[in-house]
Amino acid sequence: MKPINIYESIPENLDDEVFQDIFKSPNVRVERIISRGQTSAQNDWYDQEENEWVMVLAGHALLEFENNKIVALKKGDYLNLPAHCKHRVKWTDPAQLTIWLAIFYK
Repeated sequence: MKPINIYESIPENLDDEVFQDIFKSPNVRVERIISRGQTSAQNDWYDQEENEWVMVLAGHALLEFENNKIVALKKGDYLNLPAHCKHRVKWTDPAQLTIWLAIFYK
């Protein structure tokens, strides 16, 4: 078995945010997200059926919540978002990669 490094195999073209499943089972899904300047569309909110634990492994981002609260995230910061907690990505650093680790669970 060969280990896989979360900081490797980064696509060169990042015109769009990259979502990659790392692990998937019936109750848990682990995803790597790579951003560089991408944001959610102005009126587009994530309203997920699953709970989401998310951590920024590199870079910086701002998450906005339906109540207009904005949370700044930097390397090492994480949040646990309950199912149906409406949120959106307000900003990611256009000058560097923002690498997220998201764990979705029921």
